Amino acid sequence: MSAEAGRRTKIAIIGDRFMTPSTFEAAIRARCDALLDIETIELPWPDEPMRHGYAEPGMDGLKEYQGDAESIIDFVDLAEIAITQLAPFSAAMLKRMPALKLIAVARGGPVNIDLAAAREQGVLIVNAPGRNASAVAEFTIGAIIAETRLMTRGHDALRRGEWRGDLYRSDLVGRELSQMTVGVIGYGHIGTKVVRLLKGFGGRILVADPYVDLLPEDARDGVVQTTLRALLRESDVVTLHARVTKETLGFIGRAEFAAMRKGAVFINTARGPMVDYDALTEALKSGHLRGAMLETFAVEPAPAGLELLRLDNVTLTPHIAGASLKTIERAADAAAEEVRRYLAGEAPLNPCG
Repeated sequence: MSAEAGRRTKIAIIGDRFMTPSTFEAAIRARCDALLDIETIELPWPDEPMRHGYAEPGMDGLKEYQGDAESIIDFVDLAEIAITQLAPFSAAMLKRMPALKLIAVARGGPVNIDLAAAREQGVLIVNAPGRNASAVAEFTIGAIIAETRLMTRGHDALRRGEWRGDLYRSDLVGRELSQMTVGVIGYGHIGTKVVRLLKGFGGRILVADPYVDLLPEDARDGVVQTTLRALLRESDVVTLHARVTKETLGFIGRAEFAAMRKGAVFINTARGPMVDYDALTEALKSGHLRGAMLETFAVEPAPAGLELLRLDNVTLTPHIAGASLKTIERAADAAAEEVRRYLAGEAPLNPCG
């Protein structure tokens, strides 16, 4: 698998305006002393939205990608290695890239790649799990505080020219994190970091994840692993950090919101398809839930007519929790290390599929 001595390895970098081509190239050149022929292009994300394969012929199964198939094929051409965050690689596209041997996807879930087709064609796919875990974890803590302490209510009122002194009323103010029970659904790269940050506030922390055990330090510090049902019943704040799978699609729905404490708060900095947002809307309008903070939506950009966007007890952000300079650096370094290992004939760190 290693590159032959004296031969230039062609690398096609398909960056964007977050994971820029120059960032990828600098990381690769810093790690690799091989002869490299690097070409780059830049996609217009995030200034233009991602696309989804269910809406485009020949791109079935691909999600959250950007880039025209023919343009990507022409650019990759006879490259042996492709580096990207968002470029699509469908089965039909891969068949037209005969020299391609490695695709490094600088994101946690390579949903823009047909993994089965890549495996059939002998193309190794590697990713960057946990690249934005610390960014999302920090954002989640901010989201919890913003929602429970009504920051956005005061912000919105001031924008309208209102001074909401009533937010100091005892029947409106929120409790501090030290007083609350926070339930964390999903205990992977992000969930574990959320727990670590929450411990500093001194409140009670519950974790629901049937596939992993608590880290020893979390168990020692009093974090409690429990069932989803018990977590929903006992938490003042429920924050979602599971992955989208067949099992988790829509798994937070009407019954789950009904099971939550009256006056609880729901936080989603994970993925929209795991949540029944119609059921959440009902729970918020009825007053059963005090509020929600939503960072992601089932369809993105969120439809302008979505009722959740108009509720005054919801804080909203446009899927930006992972947007940090550290995320960029970690993702570029992960891709560069995979390229180095490939050229050196070493096993990949994070193979997919």
